[in-house]
Amino acid sequence: MRRRRLVGFVAGAATMAVTAVTAACGSESATPTSAPTSTPTSAPAVAPSTTGPDATGPAADAPLPALELQDLDLVVEQPVDLTFRSNGTSLLLAERSGRVREVVVAGDTYRLTPDPVLDLTERVGSTDAERGLLGIAVSPDGSELYTSYTEASAGDSRVDAYPLAGDDGSLRADPSARRELLAIEQPFGNHNGGSLAIGPDGMLYAGFGDGGAANDPGGRAQDLSEQLGKVLRLDPTGRDDADGDGFPDDNPDLGGAPGIWLSGVRNPWRISFDRATGDLWIGDVGQNAVEEIDLLDADEGGGRGANLGWDLFEGDRPFELTGEPPAGLVEPVFTYTRDDGGCSVTGGVVYRGSAIPELDGSYLFGDFCDPRIRALRPAGEGGYAPVDLGVEVPALVSFGTDASGEVYVLGLDGSVARIVRG
Repeated sequence: MRRRRLVGFVAGAATMAVTAVTAACGSESATPTSAPTSTPTSAPAVAPSTTGPDATGPAADAPLPALELQDLDLVVEQPVDLTFRSNGTSLLLAERSGRVREVVVAGDTYRLTPDPVLDLTERVGSTDAERGLLGIAVSPDGSELYTSYTEASAGDSRVDAYPLAGDDGSLRADPSARRELLAIEQPFGNHNGGSLAIGPDGMLYAGFGDGGAANDPGGRAQDLSEQLGKVLRLDPTGRDDADGDGFPDDNPDLGGAPGIWLSGVRNPWRISFDRATGDLWIGDVGQNAVEEIDLLDADEGGGRGANLGWDLFEGDRPFELTGEPPAGLVEPVFTYTRDDGGCSVTGGVVYRGSAIPELDGSYLFGDFCDPRIRALRPAGEGGYAPVDLGVEVPALVSFGTDASGEVYVLGLDGSVARIVRG
């Protein structure tokens, strides 16, 4: 893949422990619901020098309107993900403990239905360390709900499918009809990843961390015989799965474990697709020094067979690299250090709504320890420029969109809000 140019880089960061499902982890000695402490670093920030295909959307120097957050006024516990059903207006919201809630939308008002769409609290069990219900997605036709979670008995990763039925206000997933799509053993309680996204091809993409502890002790991210430290591509419908292994037959043949779409990720905390271009965006949590955002262009394969570099590199810096790096490593489109309050990148989404056209084509993202919501705005010739959007969410844990492309932000403290014009 081609390099991309970053314009007007501003670095950020910190050195602290975090109480978060997403945090960058330095050991396995965490207390319940806490991520292990990262090691302080004083390394300077370095922006990657990258170029690539032309970005779309308003130029980075085009003025932005004042923005604000519309609080949805929902009472939820540790929300971690939000998505929508294509044939309705309701939102689906995942609580870390294992419940999937329906949010009924009526104009600018939002309300929770009294009963959950799906309750996996017994199946999930513990939310210690970085465990729990971590991601949800809905099939393109709205008939199935997909869940990514760590299971109660050993904390291993599971991706399941459930039939989804009903109209707005009465959505239900049938727990008795659960289909297990994927099972992965987890050696530690952190770096579980858990993000799910439907690709432009209709397939289900699932991100998983390197297995945890610190420094990828098992070398799993670069080991193609392992599914950890990877983004996998699944075929829940079986339409392109002649051999019945659960993965599309046209997945790249990398000579290793089945299902691997790309490798070399540490703890991908939120993967998403640009609904206009099909580009794949990944926020990958760093070890001690550098947080990174990756862009895999659809017109160059969308990450097919790509290696994003961990643990040879942490962001754009050599980490455990010895000698020359392998050919073809994909560099981040953006990195920042922890010198300005950050600790754990929260990957986001490309804005494609209509309410704020000035944001069109901008990738919104944040950090669990830094409440600012920022955007990478198209800057011409494939470049992107970071911009502070002037709105803040403490404990920022996830982004989501509705069917029209408007963006919502979730705080692990229970906040759920929509980004709107000020």
